[in-house]
Amino acid sequence: MTDYTRLTAAEIADALAAGDTTSVEVTQAHLDRIAEIDGDIHAFLQVDADGALATARSVDAARAAGEKLAPLAGVPIAVKDVLATRGLETTAGSKMLQGWIPPYDATVVAKLRAAGMPILGKTNMDEFAMGSSTEHSAYGPTHNPWDLDRTPGGSGGGSSAAVAAFEAPLAIGTDTGGSIRQPAAVTGTVGTKPTYGGVSRYGLIALASSLDQAGPCTRSVLDAALLHEVIGGHDVMDSTSIDAPVPAVVEAARHGDVSGMRIGVIKEISGDGFQPGVKQLFEESVQLLVDRGAEVVEVSCPSFEKGLAAYYLILPSEASSNLARFDAMRYGLRVAPEGVDSPSAEQVMAATREAGFGDEVKRRVILGTYALSAGYYDAYYGQAQKVRTLIARDFAAAYEKVDVLVTPTAPTTAFKLGEKLDDPMAMYLNDVATIPANLAGVPGISIPNGLAAEDGLPSGFQILAPATKDERLYRAAAVLEAALHDKWGAPILAQAPALTAKVVG
Repeated sequence: MTDYTRLTAAEIADALAAGDTTSVEVTQAHLDRIAEIDGDIHAFLQVDADGALATARSVDAARAAGEKLAPLAGVPIAVKDVLATRGLETTAGSKMLQGWIPPYDATVVAKLRAAGMPILGKTNMDEFAMGSSTEHSAYGPTHNPWDLDRTPGGSGGGSSAAVAAFEAPLAIGTDTGGSIRQPAAVTGTVGTKPTYGGVSRYGLIALASSLDQAGPCTRSVLDAALLHEVIGGHDVMDSTSIDAPVPAVVEAARHGDVSGMRIGVIKEISGDGFQPGVKQLFEESVQLLVDRGAEVVEVSCPSFEKGLAAYYLILPSEASSNLARFDAMRYGLRVAPEGVDSPSAEQVMAATREAGFGDEVKRRVILGTYALSAGYYDAYYGQAQKVRTLIARDFAAAYEKVDVLVTPTAPTTAFKLGEKLDDPMAMYLNDVATIPANLAGVPGISIPNGLAAEDGLPSGFQILAPATKDERLYRAAAVLEAALHDKWGAPILAQAPALTAKVVG
């Protein structure tokens, strides 16, 4: 009997189209998997079994009636809990929104529903997407399926862990500074951050509006392209949405080719500070692309070294503005201050924010408010925006010489839960290679490229392309993925250690 939880989304879609199975059978298999193992993983905050099965039954009925269906119709999916889902609790990983049930769908969610994709539930995340480990969720951390004592990355560790643990064939994540790509790297999955504006942000609870971008979390490059095609496209509800067709990402993933492609290795993001095993795997992956016809060029992007500092001024500044809406007056949590008979609005707001926000959110809001305050705006936020411009110029100059840029996705493999909670700067450094893409709005993808020699844990290979040229990501990623599978004899998740065999074996 086929175990549909082990198939890729493309394989499930083919089986559904051929009549070999039904969406109800596939969806129930994943719900059973969640019930079996999510107590160990904690990838999900809410599971919507009734809603998922209802969608699956409607898709099966439509297929039986001979209706034309979308390519991924009937394939189940998980959604990061930062996207509004009508009728299903949406918390953004925070007590501030505990119990909030949106009256509308985010555009991404509406597109999933229109494509006939059963939504299994909402995945765990760092509170308001602030973090690199999913340890800052108000509802407890998610565990990495490769080693339950380690983090699955963040802020979208729930989505990546759900895919890696075969609880969902697909998931939606969001990427503000690497929160799709970094979790993909440390869980052995594929994660894409589309071009900024390529996927609608309407209904995405904002962290930093100029940086946030929703995208696919999958187990294969083709699956990522198929999901990208579903959720991409112009949306009049989002003023930053690009009014252009979705790039030909599926065709690129199906027909990957790097012959004559110029691949740029970024001098500033490939050496010091990277775990030796991660660096070795990166160099081996570059060679695999060379062996298949690519040309490698070293490029210098000197402003990238300032990217981390600029990001951690821009993001907190935008976050402090976006989170001002959580004032205990309109929706969400409301806490009355103790010992006050007739509290003022300011007292209620202070008590609510004290109770509703976690330490990391408070830290970033305070930093952002300071950076935007009178007398400091030009010295901090203004300077950070100038660095952002320099980073965009570095990208533009690099893309005059090369077609894509490549780096390790993250400097290390997954670290242990609790290891960096007391050292925020060490946590922030996990995003050093992913942040520049968000600052410049360019697309990026991370694919698993092996297990680091030091610890046997997954590492990721990042490919970056010019804005709106997302198809280049898939062209190169498909070739490297095929080369790596030939080398390994199977996808990387087949190499999960015996320690976690009950979870991913």
